[in-house]
Order: sequence, then structure tokens, then C-alpha cells
Amino acid sequence: MSHSISATWLTNGVQEPQSPAIQLDKLSNCDLILHCQEGIRPDRSAFAELLRRYQPHVDKVLYHLAPDWQDRADLAQEVWIRAYRNIKRLQDPIKFRGWLTRIATNLFYDELRKRKRVLEPLSLDAPRKLDDGEMDWEIASDDPGPVENLTTLEFYDQLREAIADLPEVFRTTIVLREIEGMAYEEIAELTGVSLGTVKSRIARARYRLQQQLQTYLNGK
Repeated sequence: MSHSISATWLTNGVQEPQSPAIQLDKLSNCDLILHCQEGIRPDRSAFAELLRRYQPHVDKVLYHLAPDWQDRADLAQEVWIRAYRNIKRLQDPIKFRGWLTRIATNLFYDELRKRKRVLEPLSLDAPRKLDDGEMDWEIASDDPGPVENLTTLEFYDQLREAIADLPEVFRTTIVLREIEGMAYEEIAELTGVSLGTVKSRIARARYRLQQQLQTYLNGK
């Protein structure tokens, strides 16, 4: 799932005065961000350290949003380019992770519109009475053997496929909730919709996943 991101765009052959030697790997994430916000341009060494720390997060977000795209590494690099250009606008360094997620999500939708992918018609009007509790995706076993391990792997493969098959708005919302662990309020702010819409989309996404996974389980 992880891709190696080339950071050659950080240099572009331009030599700039470097700040006094600092053990960047010893700095906290917030200190690194503050370091990047000093001066005319972000400190490249400090930003490269942020890239190293948060690259797996960006890879994971893009993987769950676009599992079938072969050019996710290019998309991830564009995420970091945008982050580099706009990091001085980030007012609260503590929110860097969410800010980075927003950049990745927005970039994904920008690219999706460019590709003019035909999406499944979506309606949130049909009322459904659903349990909004968490799905139990675990297969309990005290001492799983080879057969149980294979079953678990097959199940999670089906789960990933089921998430990939969701309409884009459902997929984004369920990924932010179940994979990224974001609160409903954070998802509402990130996606620009109401809290009620977020809860509805998550409930509908869980229902679809339950239905699809139940079909798989019944067929075994």
C-alpha cells in the first residue's frame, strides 16, 4: 500500500541558506510545523521530516479512497506539493493531520472530476431505520489455525472490495470514520455537510457493507 514519494521537487536545483543545525528528528510535529512557517519559504529539511512522518498517513487515505488507481504515488506527491505551498496558512499546528487529510480528500475529488467517472446515482431521501452502532468486523478465535487465518484474510479482502464499491460520498465518509477514526463533527467540517448528513451517510454505508458482506458469508 505504501509508495515511496520523491521529494526532489523540494530542491529544484535552488540553493538557499540553511538554518543552524537542528536535530529535526528530535523535534515534535508541532515544532517542525512552526519551523516550516518561519522565514520566506518553508524550511525544506523540516518539511522533509514531516513528509517522512506523515507519508504513511497520506498513502492510507488515498488507498482507501482510490484503491483501484495505479497512479496514487503521483497523487500523493501532489498532496505534499500543495501542503508545502500552503503550510504557512495553517493556523493551528495541532490540526496538521486533519489539514493534510483535507488536502488529500480535496485533491482526490478534483482528480475524480477530471476523469469524469460515471458514479452510481445517489439518493439520501429514502428513510431507513438503521442501528447506528459500530460494525463487528472481527472474527473471534482463541487460537486460529491455517484455515481460520485464510478465512480472515479472505474476509478482509472482501471488506476492502466492498468499501471500494461504495459510492464516492459514502466511501469517503466511512473511511474517515472507520479507518481514520474521526469524530462525526470533524467529518462534517471536512466534507462541508451537516452533522445529520454525515450520520446518515455512515449508517447507509454500514448497511451496504453489511448487506454485501452477508451475501459473501452466505455464499461460503
